[in-house]
Amino acid sequence: MEAQVLAALSDAPGPVTAAWVHGRFGGDLAYTTVMTILTRLHAKRAVTRERAGRSFQWRAASDEAGLAALRMRRVLDAEADRGAVLARFVTTLSPDDERVLRDLLGLPEDGDMDGDMDSGMDGGMDSDTAGGAAGAEG
Repeated sequence: MEAQVLAALSDAPGPVTAAWVHGRFGGDLAYTTVMTILTRLHAKRAVTRERAGRSFQWRAASDEAGLAALRMRRVLDAEADRGAVLARFVTTLSPDDERVLRDLLGLPEDGDMDGDMDSGMDGGMDSDTAGGAAGAEG
């Protein structure tokens, strides 16, 4: 439901009221449900709100990809061993996703980060290697 509300806000012509968002669902969601979702999205920093009289006008601060990234970040923040979680995640990436990640991080194709990683992101990364790389950034 959060993704649907966020999509509605992303399609909005500008800041809109909760009633406008509610109207986009054609009665499929209760107004109070829309308000709860908007409040939760605001707490997650996925939407912003501005005071408009006695109510608020809402605007998407992020798209669906941004909301997914926020969820991923919350999961990572909740874990004690961030390096282990990141290592497990990276070892499950497809070759295409590995290329995207390397591009985003500005890494060469072999995955070498100034000598911090021996095996790169080729699926053979062990948690000790990943933990060292994550600890260097963190």
